[in-house]
Amino acid sequence: MARATSGHATHRKKKRILKDAAGFRGARKNRWRIAKEAVRRAEVYATRDRRARKRDFRALWVTRLSAACDMRGIAYNRFISGLLADGIELNRKMMSEIAIHSPADFDLLVAAAKKHAPKMKAVA
Repeated sequence: MARATSGHATHRKKKRILKDAAGFRGARKNRWRIAKEAVRRAEVYATRDRRARKRDFRALWVTRLSAACDMRGIAYNRFISGLLADGIELNRKMMSEIAIHSPADFDLLVAAAKKHAPKMKAVA
């Protein structure tokens, strides 16, 4: 019996891959072999970048908080450790939003952190 190569499952698979490649440029959008490789590569990038996005946003929030803390005369690491010692559990995203949209409330957080922040050692 001859091997079936043009069955329903094959057509469905090709259709899905070519649909996923619909926004690509050149032959990557309509040639089967090239589209298959391009879609596979795109899926790898998408998986990688979903994780990278989380890192990038956390770095952005930390940078914003660091700048806001510098404006108020406290280092970022002392601010965070002071908040933890005071029992304030806000994530960095929310603290960043508070620093931008409600500076008066952020000043209250800084005051609480300064109260419990570890003291700096004297440099001899």
